[in-house]
Amino acid sequence: MDNAVKFSHVSVLLAETIDGLNIKPDGVYIDGTCGGGGHSLEVAKRLTGGRLVGIDRDPNAVAAASERLAGYNAKVVHGNYSDIKMIAEAEGISAADGILLDLGVSSHQLDTLERGFSYHGDAPLDMRMSQDGRTAADLVNTLPQEELSRIMFEYGEEKFSRRIAELIVKRRADKPIETTSELAEIIGEAVPAKFKRDKNPCKKTFQAFRIAVNCEFEHLDKGLDEAFGLLKSGGRLCVITFHSLEDRIVKQRFAGFCKGCICPPDFPQCVCGRVPEGKLVNRKPIEAPPEELEANNRSRSAKLRIIEKI
Repeated sequence: MDNAVKFSHVSVLLAETIDGLNIKPDGVYIDGTCGGGGHSLEVAKRLTGGRLVGIDRDPNAVAAASERLAGYNAKVVHGNYSDIKMIAEAEGISAADGILLDLGVSSHQLDTLERGFSYHGDAPLDMRMSQDGRTAADLVNTLPQEELSRIMFEYGEEKFSRRIAELIVKRRADKPIETTSELAEIIGEAVPAKFKRDKNPCKKTFQAFRIAVNCEFEHLDKGLDEAFGLLKSGGRLCVITFHSLEDRIVKQRFAGFCKGCICPPDFPQCVCGRVPEGKLVNRKPIEAPPEELEANNRSRSAKLRIIEKI
């Protein structure tokens, strides 16, 4: 079985993203979260004299996307999109016509139980996108109760974070919490029954630990600045988010790029000299159309924001 088959992933908002990038056949494009190469392939197909560089922190994704993009003027490198400027320079790129960031966990990572992202099964409590560094089990078994609670509350907006953290600490005193099913069982006990009727109570906590393990918000902060800074005038940055916390960061950062004068309103004239660096292509985020929602349930929370550099 080849890597492209192993790394199956349904690209979300594919047509909308390709339209948003406004691809020039001779342009330079970077897919900072290449995954299985779905978006990258559609970009590469539209290039004649141009080139594409894909980046992913998951070695499995790099192998699968490289295989998928063979025959095109494209290259996939192992790295993190938060280092996009350094990676671009290493590839001889000083500026790009378009950059794509498809955030969050891939379908392949969720569906590969042994990666430990999913609460639908029993697997090692891992959650590392890069397959390197601290695992979710490391955090769950070593962090103080207050820190566990903070992670779940801030990164998962889990209202029962204190109860879950208390039970985690109590359980790990007897034996380490090593699997996804063990953590799911603890969450199930901590969350009151009436809050478990409509949806799985594990979703928020698993999201929170995944974000913490992979330092997702820290990488997003740095990556947005570096990606926008790398754009040519008229170049576009497309970002797909999958939950409100990510989307809020992107929305606020885009607003900052578009902001002009920051002088106090009572100043008779501008003295700061600040001018907008970008303009929003879409005022409101683009969401999946009904036909995509029907075909791919994971697209229901996806939001696409696009900014163009002035």
